[in-house]
Amino acid sequence: METVDSKKLSGLSEKIFLDRYAMKNANTALTKVGDTVLVLTKDDPKFPAKEVGEVISRTDKYVKVKLRNGDIVDSSVEKLTLTLEKTPEQLWDRLAGAMASVEATPEKKTEWTEKFRYILDDWKLVPGGRIAAGADASDELTLFNCYVIPSPHDSRGGIMSSLTEMTEIMARGGGVGINLSSLRPRRAIVKGVNGSSSGAVSWGGLFSYTTGLIEQGGSRRGALMLMMNDWHPDVADFITVKQTMGQITNANLSVCVSNGFMKAVKEDLDWDLVYPDTTDSQYDELWDGDLDKWKKLGKQVHVYRTVKAREIWHTIIESAWKSAEPGVVFMEYYNQMSNSWYFNPIICTNPCGEQGLPAWGVCNLSAVNLSKFYDAEKHDVAWDELGKVVRYSTRFLDNVIDKTPYHFEENRLNQLNERRVGLGTMGLAELMIMLQIRYGSPESLQFMDRIYGFMAKEAYLASADIAAEKGSFTLFEADKYLQSGFMKTMTSEFPEVGAAIQKKGMRNVTVITQAPTGSTGTMVGTSTGIEPYFAFEYYRQSRLGFDKQYVPIAQDWKDAHPGEELPDYFVTSMDLSAEDHIRAQAAIQKWVDSSISKTANCPADFTVDETKRLYELAFDLGCKGVTIYRDGSRDVQVLSTEKKEDKSSDASAAPKPDVTEKVETLATSSGKESVHTPLNSSIAESLAITVSGTDKVDDKQYKRRPQILRGATYKFNTPFGMAYITINDMNGSPVEIFLNVGKAGSDVFAMSEALGRVCSLFLRYGDHGNKVQLLTKHLKGIGGSGAIGFGANRVESIADAVAKALEMHGEFSDDADDYVTATQEVVMETTAQYAVNRSSATSLDLCPSCGSASLINSEGCKNCTNCGYGKCS
Repeated sequence: METVDSKKLSGLSEKIFLDRYAMKNANTALTKVGDTVLVLTKDDPKFPAKEVGEVISRTDKYVKVKLRNGDIVDSSVEKLTLTLEKTPEQLWDRLAGAMASVEATPEKKTEWTEKFRYILDDWKLVPGGRIAAGADASDELTLFNCYVIPSPHDSRGGIMSSLTEMTEIMARGGGVGINLSSLRPRRAIVKGVNGSSSGAVSWGGLFSYTTGLIEQGGSRRGALMLMMNDWHPDVADFITVKQTMGQITNANLSVCVSNGFMKAVKEDLDWDLVYPDTTDSQYDELWDGDLDKWKKLGKQVHVYRTVKAREIWHTIIESAWKSAEPGVVFMEYYNQMSNSWYFNPIICTNPCGEQGLPAWGVCNLSAVNLSKFYDAEKHDVAWDELGKVVRYSTRFLDNVIDKTPYHFEENRLNQLNERRVGLGTMGLAELMIMLQIRYGSPESLQFMDRIYGFMAKEAYLASADIAAEKGSFTLFEADKYLQSGFMKTMTSEFPEVGAAIQKKGMRNVTVITQAPTGSTGTMVGTSTGIEPYFAFEYYRQSRLGFDKQYVPIAQDWKDAHPGEELPDYFVTSMDLSAEDHIRAQAAIQKWVDSSISKTANCPADFTVDETKRLYELAFDLGCKGVTIYRDGSRDVQVLSTEKKEDKSSDASAAPKPDVTEKVETLATSSGKESVHTPLNSSIAESLAITVSGTDKVDDKQYKRRPQILRGATYKFNTPFGMAYITINDMNGSPVEIFLNVGKAGSDVFAMSEALGRVCSLFLRYGDHGNKVQLLTKHLKGIGGSGAIGFGANRVESIADAVAKALEMHGEFSDDADDYVTATQEVVMETTAQYAVNRSSATSLDLCPSCGSASLINSEGCKNCTNCGYGKCS
């Protein structure tokens, strides 16, 4: 079992610390015997793996490294990461000194170095990743996690300018949010070139593509949020764009929804899709994407078309149900609640959605680790200690504003005008387990209201105290500030906060943000953000490799109570109903002046109608945004585990990925909606042997799935792209097959999923012993419009690949008890052969007219290169 000692990290915690947050020595040529290093053990651009070890010998260009598990590997010096900091204490010393360095006097510097060191010690405060990595490490590294840049000016030059701004920010480690609503819709006239616009969504593809380039070249993945307002004529295309394979693959998407739109949804009213009159003589000068401001100037808007609001709403819901995107941000409500409502409107959020920002706004984040504030003697929260840490932490974040380098003058001016900070939490779920409070229960909602109200009060009082000492943010106006929706709630329950602000002012326009803390929370060994634990045993795939993780608090309880089940207050994300997630989010949102990164996890059989009710519940309860993840709805995920329920054959469950950790799991089962695809008659006939005559499962014949199955994953090139075929065993015989082929939302993905499910049903039903041989016989040799490979390595189709995997699986054995899934990679042909065979098949999707694998994306639509079919024609 991996445990996390705050003074000495191990396992994945140590890897994360050394890779992301410890100060680096860029000159790896200085590596010497005895150094602790990260060594690149798998040099894969998408799925690299790194391990921690100690250098035991060195030549000019090569080293031998003894890994933590005792293995010895050879490596070139260039593949090492050499850090100057080896322990958390060194990091804490650097951060405390860096943040105190902006204090006005030597006495203040000394005082706050000690106080900051106190809150950092034992990870009571866990700074945001950019602060940890960048403070006093480089003048180039921003200490802000994320930025929102102005909506692009509607011109080629304006778009290129926004692209440059985005690139510069990402290259220095920041994520970016962009609202595309300022760009004219598709087919709108562009007079200067006597043509028409390709539309806002197409330009979003450019921002996404550039983010992917930065992801490949930098030490941290580029993170991008793209948003569009509900009035934009391209909003339907924006909602569904990811269902077209290869478009906007490196961004999160959210729709900005207004109160008026939600009213139209509830009352089944018409909704106008509009855009300003681009022929207006002041269009280029005045249009910035703010439709209300444009109307207040007396300017004209054109109605492009009128639709039912419910049609757009259903498109959003159905897309979110299918693939967890787009999210929804209730932007008008957000601005009503915002403390900057009177001078700086919120236009977009950061990539993870927890921080709504104005143009040139920034995320300035750190998290209080609530798991450190359990008073075991009183079986309660250590309230006094928590209050002190919150107060010191507020000053810590305020000092970041003066410490960070600014690469755009606009960022500096905006941040000095509003001094926006975002203090959040991690470890909530762990603290509630210590207190024996079940996450999602009525008692937990009362507890969340109490603890987050307490923290908000302490943070606001601290900001007022700093304002009395150093001055309020530049654009502070007490009467207007106290009229925001959030401050009305705050002062109604904590009148002392309103009195302090009236008397002392306010240092920061906002103070509280609940970020996901995926990497930092994993590093310090506690639950991340405000989420419940994903699972108590799980696998985590990241750029550091594939790691099995244990939750220490659950393992400790099991060790102390051998043979007993965990009590009911040990709750995982998938134990909760989706409504439980939303009600928890709403309880905490009451005390968050910015927003929350929170995912409502849903089971695979969660319906579209249930998704609709969930989104509307979030709006009614006062959430500023909502995102769901339906189990199995994506083929890309960070965490995976075996499901506890046995009502379906799904092999894994996962939350929505932190954009900073987007990776692929080899074997995953999806709950995505299938399209009607005719099955080969031989498959249908073989299935009929055991399932004809009934559509109700007979428990006496149907093998129920246990919590854990072991097996292997086989990798094949097929005519439709790379296929990952996972075969899991029960009692020594295959009982499950999962197929991962193509892009989520494509016909090939749906067809492959259906084939895997049907094969699994066949293998798990009945006791006759020749099922594997029978299935192999009927699948083998099925051909389609193309094939890959030659001779014995030739793969005719996905079904043929399954048959080959079943044949290989008969020779597979796995004696390792520590792994649920082993992976066997089968290289079926050379790169040159693959290029030749794929020269005429540039797509992974099927033409609905001729059935060939020749449907490609061209001219903004899908067209068949074989028969001439066009989806848009």
